[in-house]
Amino acid sequence: MELEGSELGTREYWETSYAREIKNYKNHGDVGEIWFDEDSQQRIVDWLLKQENIDKKTACVLDLGCGNGMFLIALANEGFARLTGVDYSPKAIELAMGIAKDQALDINYKVADLTQSESLALGTYSIIHDKGTYDAVSLCPDDPKEKRNSYLSTVSKLLQNEQSLFIITSCNWTEEELLHSFEHVFVKHCTIPTPTFKFGGKVGNVVTSVVFKKKSN
Repeated sequence: MELEGSELGTREYWETSYAREIKNYKNHGDVGEIWFDEDSQQRIVDWLLKQENIDKKTACVLDLGCGNGMFLIALANEGFARLTGVDYSPKAIELAMGIAKDQALDINYKVADLTQSESLALGTYSIIHDKGTYDAVSLCPDDPKEKRNSYLSTVSKLLQNEQSLFIITSCNWTEEELLHSFEHVFVKHCTIPTPTFKFGGKVGNVVTSVVFKKKSN
């Protein structure tokens, strides 16, 4: 199944959006929207803090499609020290860098397109986070299936080893659909519970959050 293409899957949309948010931040101090709301972000932060085997000082964290960088700022405020955010929108990175600088936080930001092989130069990480970026790739009007596969291949190679974690939150794909799409590169580690709703006698989730690990070769 493919999602219908949308402007949300284009770099131009995000460049325009973040140019507007940079202006708002400079004029009003407004950091902009937190994608999928603050609760979705805090659920992931809380889950990471509960993992006894994660060392906040040494864990290398990569946030894919970091936008304004608020997820990494939340981690930095909890004591995580090795943080990197990437986005294919230069304006997003400009905004994120400005916010981190103003809060005196040491967060590394880079412009990178995760569907391109050059992004492998980013190195490897023990924790990779995606909140809505796979969704945006899926909405690309131009060959979304190929771009999704390139994206997943890149993410797999950016994970340090088979114990490294890929945490994804999606509003467009169910857990079952993610498991099916990811089965060639990832195995499910666990589900992070998200709010449910009932419609027509069926129970669903507004967003899905799943933790994956790299599949053994």
